[in-house]
Order: sequence, then C-alpha cells, then structure tokens
Amino acid sequence: MAMTSLTELDDDTVRSMSVGAVFSEFGGKINSIDFHRKDDLLVTASEDDSVRLYDIASAKLLKTTFHKKHGADRICFTHHPSSVICSSTYNLDSTGGFFFYCFLLSFIYHCFMYERVMENVAESLRYLSMYDNRCLRYFKGHKERVVSLCMSPINDSFMSGSLDHSVRIWDLRVNACQGILRLRGRPTVAYDQQGLVFAVAMEGGAIKLFDSRSYDKGPFDTFLVGGDTAEVCDIKFSNDGKSMLLTTTSNNIYVLDAYGGEKRCGFSLEPSPNTKIEATFTPDGQYVVSGSGDGTLHAWNINMRNEVSCWNSHIGIASCLKWAPRRAMFVAASTVLTFWIPDSSKSTVEPRPMDVEGAAAPSENVSQQ
Repeated sequence: MAMTSLTELDDDTVRSMSVGAVFSEFGGKINSIDFHRKDDLLVTASEDDSVRLYDIASAKLLKTTFHKKHGADRICFTHHPSSVICSSTYNLDSTGGFFFYCFLLSFIYHCFMYERVMENVAESLRYLSMYDNRCLRYFKGHKERVVSLCMSPINDSFMSGSLDHSVRIWDLRVNACQGILRLRGRPTVAYDQQGLVFAVAMEGGAIKLFDSRSYDKGPFDTFLVGGDTAEVCDIKFSNDGKSMLLTTTSNNIYVLDAYGGEKRCGFSLEPSPNTKIEATFTPDGQYVVSGSGDGTLHAWNINMRNEVSCWNSHIGIASCLKWAPRRAMFVAASTVLTFWIPDSSKSTVEPRPMDVEGAAAPSENVSQQ
C-alpha cells in the first residue's frame, strides 16, 4: 500500500479514496480505534478481547495482545506511542449483583480472600504498555461500562464517560480520580485540539463546554441542536478548533460552530438500530466522512455543503471511522479493518449538490439538514 503524506485536500483527492489494505483477523466486532497524534500508528480494541497495533505507513500489524480478564472496549493512545488507555468489558462493579456476590463469598472464604475480591472489582480503565504487555495502572471508579474516552492533547489528563451517568477526569500518574461530573443520560466527552476546553454531551442532545483548568466552576456555555433530542454518541473538534462534529444515535450528523454553537450543516443517514456509526473531520477541517446504516460511506465538503462522494464500505456498517492526523488516509472498521487511500487512477467526476429532501442515486439514503 503506497502511503502519501497529507497535503491540502480537494474534492478530487477525497473522491478518489479507495481501499488500500484489509485486515480480517478479528474474532468479533471492532469496538474502537485511535491514531497516535505524531507517529504513524493505529490501535484497535475488539470484541475478541484483543488490542492490535498497526504501522499505517507500511500497512503492517505490529503487535497483538489479548486481555481475557477485562476485555477491550474503548481505547485511546497516550502521548507515548507504545502506551494506551483501554476500558474494560468485564469485571465491572454492577451494584446489586456485585454486593450479593461478595456477601456469598464472605460465607465461603475468610477475610483475606474477601479483600482480594474487593481489590479486583471495578477496574474499568487500564493504562497499558504495548511494548511489554504490562498494565501500568488501574483506574477504578466507574460502576458501569465506559462509552467515551479521550486523552488531553497537552498533558497527562484524560476523561471517561460511563453509563453510570458520570464523567471522570483522571491523571495518568495517579490512580485516584481527579474530578467527577454527575449528569443525566449517556455521556460523551471530547477535548478540543488545544486542550483548553472539553465538551460533554448529555441527555436531550445538550452539549456543555468546560474550561479544562476550572471545570469545577461548571460549564461556560451550552449548545442545543434544535429539534433533535437524540443522544450524541460521538464528539470531535476540528484541528483549528473552529468546528465541532456531532454524531447522534439516530444517525444524524451535525457540524457546529465551536464558538457560538450555530449549526453550519447537517446530514441524515440510514438508521442502524443496533450499531452506532462514527463520523470524522479531515485534518484541514474542510470535509466530513461518515458511515451509514446501509453499509455505505459518505464524504461532504462542509463549506460547499455538498456530497463529494459515496462509496460501498465493503465491510457492512462501519461502526468505527477516523481520518489519520498526518496522512491522506482514513480507516473504517466493523468486524474487518480497512485502510482507505487516494487512488490516482480514478477519473474525476463533478461533485453532486445535495438538496434538503435528499440526494439522488446512488446516495438516495442520505439527506442534508
């Protein structure tokens, strides 16, 4: 696979994207993916309890580790290229059932064994070294599954959002949670690219912005996407910090002005009731690429508000999708991982404008809002 460095993107380059490499060794759905900010590395976490590390420049699998005790759900790189944060699928503190289990154990084992059990529950987040397959630190606190995870771009802080209706702020250097935000609904979190602001999505589609240095004072702004109360399942900031990309559980995608919250554009895709899709900015912030419930991928020019291209994903519904920070490349994943790169042999085609009612074939399933 010939890999090219990122230059200024245009419609023709985006339209020419095609599959350059395929990895199908997964034993289940890929739960999450992440690119390292500075190195040409990709990490994946999968339902088969594996964490896999790839060199994206050479399209090679570098390492696979398995985590049968805790599983592998959400994942993100730290600043070090061989270290990641991974959320657990198993061994979570599930309130009543857990306490009943411990009560029974107290009658079977002596006090020492009981304490051993207490020490091993609720290991919801792990700081892992891919270099020597070690767990460097456990982060305990969440009582339900972590559904959102992100690393600060400027320091050792990271955030996690859980189905226990809390957002926790952590520091890689210490086990203890540094801060907790209690909220309603399914929380989704994201730092802006400067690490000065973070966004939290909560019940009713509300987006609250916090100063990362004084989040204890509460949000300094709140955005609402008018008319859409579906939960936001993913947030991304553009690299220049000017735009915010929201993906909802109803497969609506919105690009907002990150300063005032005004909607710049929005697109509706085919529903996927049992699978959440993901959308991504290109590094220049000029395009959005997304999966859809019908197994297609779509790209839009944000400024022109038109669809640039529609592709068959070849992998069904792409539940994970991210554009590489420094390359003309994006990755789409379901139970299979695909690397997409420009294909210079593709002929150029004039972009097709989209109307409010929806696009014509072959993208009749996508509408602009």
